[in-house]
Amino acid sequence: MPRKFFSLAAPAIQCAAGALFALTACAQDFPAKPLRILVPNAPGGSTDILARIVGERLNDKWGQQVIIDNRPGAGGNIAAELTARAAPDGYTLFLGSMSTQAVNPSLYAKLPFDAAKDFAPVSLVANSANLLLVHPSIPANSVKELIALARARPGQLNYSSSGSGSFNHMSAELFKIKARVEMTHIPYNGGSPALIALVRGEAQLVFITTAPALPFVRSGRLKTLAVCAAKRHPLFPALPTASESGLPGFEVGTWYGILAPAATRPDVVAKLNAAIADMVKAPATYQRLLDSGVEPASNTPEQFAQLIQRDTEKWAALIKTTGAKAE
Repeated sequence: MPRKFFSLAAPAIQCAAGALFALTACAQDFPAKPLRILVPNAPGGSTDILARIVGERLNDKWGQQVIIDNRPGAGGNIAAELTARAAPDGYTLFLGSMSTQAVNPSLYAKLPFDAAKDFAPVSLVANSANLLLVHPSIPANSVKELIALARARPGQLNYSSSGSGSFNHMSAELFKIKARVEMTHIPYNGGSPALIALVRGEAQLVFITTAPALPFVRSGRLKTLAVCAAKRHPLFPALPTASESGLPGFEVGTWYGILAPAATRPDVVAKLNAAIADMVKAPATYQRLLDSGVEPASNTPEQFAQLIQRDTEKWAALIKTTGAKAE
């Protein structure tokens, strides 16, 4: 090869090598300053508790402060939009859920971001199955008995939810379709009011994630009929699944995961992913997450993206069938 070619190519090769070195150095240096995790719910809720556990563990691993930034409202869309518009440097993260990433795109007529294009999935963090809770006065001790009761009293059983279009609203609508029953929806402003309404007898049943339900279940103030998952819950090994108890294939639960702005570098995403995988495998953290009502989990960014896509298609079909809209 002519010497002249080498003289022309050398600067380009040096430039490419320098860029590769810079990227590697950046990945090694990350994080070099505090991180922020945007949370779409108010302090004290299950999502907030999960974010704080993640933040503490990342702080322990990297020695960098992790700030939990609660931005509730608009069904999680406020926090999601802030993440989508943030600098894609890995220092702003979002604790998203199935609601924010897979349900809201079909539930809201217009979003200020593209849930599929404006985020870089990092990793799943936890799964949470829905529990089917009923008021103690309800004369049903299984899903099969509840279905029979609902069919005998069409439209007379009220179910509470944290709001129109919320995940527990959608879960109940799916139950109505699968069980071929009619029930009346009573929306409340949040999961806690929906549970209190059930305790007071304003509603007769609710589908809700494990964490907020734990105090009511453990105190006996509400009756649990089933866990709506493929397998029994580790915290309630004696509680049957909905499939075991009269409604085959009825599985509704949510997941939580970390996402970053879309243009975040792959090497930074990979480093975050590895840290989360290590975190959820650590015995102490695993047990702490389990005790809070969620089941720890992790996956690759590619697997997480596929999960989001599958659930987006699933809930889009249900929302179209029911005509549900966010209020």
